[in-house]
Amino acid sequence: MKLVIATANQGKLKEIKLLVNNSFKNSIEVLSLNNYPDLPDIIEDGKTFKENAVKKAKIVATATGCVALADDSGLEVDYLKGAPGVHSARFAGKTQNDQANIEKLLRLMEGVPMERRTARFRCVIAIATPKEQLFTAEGTCYGFISLMPRGKKGFGYDPVFYVPRYNKTFAELDLEVKNKISHRARALAKAIDILKEIKTKSLLYI
Repeated sequence: MKLVIATANQGKLKEIKLLVNNSFKNSIEVLSLNNYPDLPDIIEDGKTFKENAVKKAKIVATATGCVALADDSGLEVDYLKGAPGVHSARFAGKTQNDQANIEKLLRLMEGVPMERRTARFRCVIAIATPKEQLFTAEGTCYGFISLMPRGKKGFGYDPVFYVPRYNKTFAELDLEVKNKISHRARALAKAIDILKEIKTKSLLYI
C-alpha cells in the first residue's frame, strides 16, 4: 500500500513519516508531493483547518491513485482571538517565512503578561482513498507564547510555543518527545487507526 503525504514541507513530512513508519514497521510506502512534481498547486482557501485538509486529501488521492493523507494545522492565540489560525503559514504575508511570522506574533503580543499568552496548536488530518472514502481526525496541544524564541529544532512557530510541563518550547524538545504530545502527533495517532482499518479491511484494491 502506498500513502502519499500531501505536503512538500520537509519538517512536517519528517514528523509524519517517522510516526507512520514506526506504526507500520515500514510496511507502507510513504511518499510525498515531492514524488509528484507535476501535480498543480492546491489553493488552501478553506475557512477551517478541516476544509483545507479535506480538499488537499481528495485532490491528491484522485490525482495519484493512492491513499492520501493531508493535514492542516496552525496556531490559535487566545489574546489574538484565535489568530493566526488558518492563516498561520502566511501570517506575515504570502512571501514571508517562519521568522517573519514569529516576529509579527511577538510584536502583537508585546507587553502581554505570561498568564494571558495562552495558545494552542490545532491539527486536522484528512485521509482520502481513490474510491472516494474520506476520514478525518483532530488533535490539539495547549501551551503559551513565550516572550522570545528558544531552541533550534522544529519549524514554524515551534520556537515560541512554550509547554510548561517540560519547561521548554517545541523547538527545544527532542523529536521523540514532541511526537508524543504535539497536536499533529495526537491527530496522527487517530489517523493511524484509520489507516490500519483501510489496510486490514481492504477498503481499496491494492
